[in-house]
Amino acid sequence: MSTGTLVLAATPIGDPRDAAPRLADELATADVVAAEDTRRLRRLLADLGVTPSGSVVSYHEHNEASRTPELVERLATGARVVVVTDAGMPSVSDPGYRLVAAAVEADVRVTCVPGPSAVLMALAVSGLPVDRFCFDGFLPRRPGERARVLADVADERRTIVFFEAPHRLADTLAAMRDAFGADRRAAVCRELTKTYEEVRRGTLTELAEWAEAGVKGEITIVVAGAERVAPSLEDAVAGIRQRVDAGERLKDVAADVSAHTGLSKKALYDASLAAR
Repeated sequence: MSTGTLVLAATPIGDPRDAAPRLADELATADVVAAEDTRRLRRLLADLGVTPSGSVVSYHEHNEASRTPELVERLATGARVVVVTDAGMPSVSDPGYRLVAAAVEADVRVTCVPGPSAVLMALAVSGLPVDRFCFDGFLPRRPGERARVLADVADERRTIVFFEAPHRLADTLAAMRDAFGADRRAAVCRELTKTYEEVRRGTLTELAEWAEAGVKGEITIVVAGAERVAPSLEDAVAGIRQRVDAGERLKDVAADVSAHTGLSKKALYDASLAAR
């Protein structure tokens, strides 16, 4: 018997009219619909005018480990299993990754229904560079752990996208200000695609002050990457000489420093040779 198909189906992040036409078809015809919240799924089904022909089961962070083997077993017998979360694409800061990994291990086909994404929409409207970006999901809740994570990405040059709960927004923006610098540009995107959609842009200092009054709704934060600050050729050469004296090859060190600073590899190599 051939194996089934696992379908990760993106759901609207606010406006149900954003649902892809394929989403209704998949929900109607799937053998199993695994939903993060079955109550929210029922509301979505009503909005789409869909009645599932298969079974509907819950699949969330508290039963993901135990339910995954059951779903893989259904997939192995040829079932088409559709996974939906409360909003957006499953496995992106939501349940789904564990099942995808298990399905891949079982040689089950995995596909998706593309659709709304808070990450991509926030990037698009942020006004910040989008040619290179990374997604860091939710930050740790504890201040010390959050500060350590932010310190690790303080020098990241790509635009960074985070999710955050509204009641933690002010503290998170203040922590970002401390870790990234008061003048780092950012955007707070609130209630995307919903009635009270708002995009607030400014420095981290300005945004932290604004958030102190309290903010409601679903939050996505977009932060500009760190600007590259190239050292002088003299300073770079001094650092290169230290590494070479410690045993590294000059050619390798010059290439590494060039990649990180934007300085010419040949200029670094020649200047380092002359400094011997």
